[in-house]
Amino acid sequence: MLFASAVYAQSPQGVDYTVRIDAPRALEELLEDNLDLMRWRGNARVDIEQLQRLVKEAPEQARTLIATEGYYSPKVSAGLDTSGERPVARVIVDPGQPVLVGDVDLVLQGFAPFEEGGAPFDAAALRNRWTLPVGSQFRQGDWEGAKRGLLRDIAQTRFPRARLVETSATVDPDSRRALLRVVIDSGPEMRFGELRIRGLKRYPREVITNLNKINPGDEYSEAALQALQSRVQDTGYFSSVEVSTDMRAVLNAEIADIKDDADDPDANPATPEPPTGPTTLPVVVRVTENKQKNVEAGVGFSTDTGARAQLGYDDLNVFGKRFKSDLIYEQKRQTAKGEFFWPTTAKGYNDSISAGVEREDLRGEITTLASVAARRSWGSPLLERSLTVEVLTEKREVEGLEPTRTKSLPLTYSITRRKLDSLIQPTNGYVWNAQFGGAVLPIMTDEKFLRLYLRGLYYKPVGTAGSLILRAETGAVASKEKLGVPSTFLFRAGGDQSVRGYGYQELGVQENGATVGGRYLATASAEYQYWFKPPWGVAVFYDVGNAADKFGDLNSKSGYGVGARWRSPVGPINVDLAYGHAVRKARLHFSLGFTF
Repeated sequence: MLFASAVYAQSPQGVDYTVRIDAPRALEELLEDNLDLMRWRGNARVDIEQLQRLVKEAPEQARTLIATEGYYSPKVSAGLDTSGERPVARVIVDPGQPVLVGDVDLVLQGFAPFEEGGAPFDAAALRNRWTLPVGSQFRQGDWEGAKRGLLRDIAQTRFPRARLVETSATVDPDSRRALLRVVIDSGPEMRFGELRIRGLKRYPREVITNLNKINPGDEYSEAALQALQSRVQDTGYFSSVEVSTDMRAVLNAEIADIKDDADDPDANPATPEPPTGPTTLPVVVRVTENKQKNVEAGVGFSTDTGARAQLGYDDLNVFGKRFKSDLIYEQKRQTAKGEFFWPTTAKGYNDSISAGVEREDLRGEITTLASVAARRSWGSPLLERSLTVEVLTEKREVEGLEPTRTKSLPLTYSITRRKLDSLIQPTNGYVWNAQFGGAVLPIMTDEKFLRLYLRGLYYKPVGTAGSLILRAETGAVASKEKLGVPSTFLFRAGGDQSVRGYGYQELGVQENGATVGGRYLATASAEYQYWFKPPWGVAVFYDVGNAADKFGDLNSKSGYGVGARWRSPVGPINVDLAYGHAVRKARLHFSLGFTF
């Protein structure tokens, strides 16, 4: 390419020049990020001679970079136009046809079962998970990623000491084919041994041992270690938890092998000796204990219940149990509660007892509820179940009516199923909850009743930047008389997590000017979110629902509007402006986190 001649004054910032790259978009970005011609712009040391050298070197640099994307026969030219006020360096790229993977030779060494009845390693499944198959475009990054992924897949179960002993990629530019060869050695098979705990001082060993589902002799599994670490961390007893295996026996054996190889001139490290049997690895849990006693205070605001102040006390060892207490003051609700938690049992049960008092002043109805409860929960965040028995006494006041007092002994079974891509920031999947219970025994119960409640959420991606959220809930209470059923088991609707456009629990049964709970509930919601600049997004929604004493009186009230969304580190933050069609007014709603 011809170079026009001109004289440029040298400034303190060097020669001011422009670079224009003519290449397919993906390659253009690669060259912009890596060419010396781009990196040296604005450098005071670049004069016109050095600029010409950079232009001359650009084609070879571009060929090297383009080869990493699978193009091994590109046509690259570069030149410098100095006819204008600013020099313009041009790089022109015709990448040609990419190199494709022609064959994959995947060799597995040492993966035979080591004992009679032992399960062989599924080599076919491993080959099926290879991420750079025949016919795919050969890119250097994909090649490195495929090797790392293969090693990672093997190391996660049974063979954590697996290693690559040979890898090669032979590229034929003329036929545009890459022949791949990977030889991987399993190393010794690993099995779990005894459990060892480090760092435990104040709290009983059962806090950890009851959560351990790893048995001596089980096959090594990284997922099992991570699950144990998560369960121990979730107890709240520890500020840090690390679960690993003690590899010292393996490392000592490898060091001995290296010394033997050094003494044997015929030894070849690429062809290791076949393993003689499984190696036992103790499971080590290292913990740092949290402070035994902790006091927390906070303030906040909710468009449902108003300003909020909270004081909490947490003691991790009261008679060997964890004790938590909270004092919460909100404009519409005040709560005082204390709860004892037993360590998780060996069968996975979490037991607790609690006592508390709650006062609510909502829509002309004032309720004061005192309760003592015993609860057993079990399962996992994906499938969570609980059984709760309560002793309740409630005082209910509505202006113009005589106050009433109710006592009840209800039993409630709850099950929650989650299948979500994230428990904090869900975008795909579903979650549902079902509750069934009631007070059916004539013991400490003024009115026998049965109650059913169902709630579900569904998330569905729409295109590359949108998502659809569907929500529905329904409930019913069966009893001879409504009077005597505690208000906490009846239903109302409206608010941030219900029908937007209406106040918190504004929809329900009218009684002497107050809105009170009803026997039946039905609500539904559809929302579309568009993430124009993640983590920022906007939403449009339509909510509908109501509560009533008779199923036929469930006259739906609708609300609709627009909202702003932000995926914060602690969960989604939603700000909505909703119009309540029945009340003919707009209302602002604010909510934080994924609530279910």
